[in-house]
Amino acid sequence: MGDADLSGMTVLVTGSAGFIGFHVSEALLARGARVVGLDNYNDYYSPALKRARDRELRRHPGFVSLELDLVDRAGLESLFQEYRPERICHLAAQAGVRYSLINPYAYQEANLEGFLNLIELARRHRVERFVYASSSSVYGGLTELPFSESQRVDTPISLYAATKRANELMAHAYTHLFGLPTVGLRLFTVYGPWGRPDMAMWLFTEAMLAGRPIQVFNYGRMERDFTYIDDAVAGIVAALLTPGLEPYEIFNLGNHRAEPLTKVIRLLEEHLGVKADQELLPLQPGDVPATFADISRAQSKLGFEPRTPIEEGIPRFIAWYRRYHSRK
Repeated sequence: MGDADLSGMTVLVTGSAGFIGFHVSEALLARGARVVGLDNYNDYYSPALKRARDRELRRHPGFVSLELDLVDRAGLESLFQEYRPERICHLAAQAGVRYSLINPYAYQEANLEGFLNLIELARRHRVERFVYASSSSVYGGLTELPFSESQRVDTPISLYAATKRANELMAHAYTHLFGLPTVGLRLFTVYGPWGRPDMAMWLFTEAMLAGRPIQVFNYGRMERDFTYIDDAVAGIVAALLTPGLEPYEIFNLGNHRAEPLTKVIRLLEEHLGVKADQELLPLQPGDVPATFADISRAQSKLGFEPRTPIEEGIPRFIAWYRRYHSRK
């Protein structure tokens, strides 16, 4: 399905000016789809970066850019009436584990109310498939690695994780009651060009280049399944397009490697040519010491095969970061 011609298909991508939404939109446009991109350009991180991504997408004749909030039910209704999307890739969300400790209502609005508004419209308009971003954070509280979709995930340790698990349960109800085909994707620490300024890869790069210390939590005893953006996008597009899936699906999308944070810092030092000044701190509330995805289900049903180790992905991110900041 990777290179399928999608001419004539309309896909709604929410969060299209976000990191992953931007790349998914590009991939769908490259295959000939019409992409209706929705974003609210909130200031959780730099709206200027989101606008820059949107400008890149607007170069494609098949892209429709809409500034709209998921809690605007009338606006969403108009969107569905006008554009009639056949498939939905729902990536808009209030992200971040740590921020959910500070501003919980942002998560209630975007991740619960917004999700309900969208899935209800998907039901009413008989959308062919509703794909949405869940998160590896739903495994919070579990210690048995690697994380598998068959594990019980009813012990979230952050509000962010709780809202993502709630999305999976809401999707299950809609599939069961109305036959709406849904696919939830538990994404594991996605990074790469056009990435998010609130995530470690960007934060570390920015601080190191500015000569500031980097904050290293759990005293450096952290492992993350770092997933390069191109690999994540391949999995997301497969989730949108692969025929023969069950009506209700959940997949892990990760790199199937738990990389020590110390190794990530070492690679950043090597490719930035800067020694990191590390401020070692305790584990943050809501955070987990390790993530590691069992991807066998996505491999067998979606043909998902991550190809990019951090040894390749980190220098690609750094090269983009330098280009982006030299243009500003």
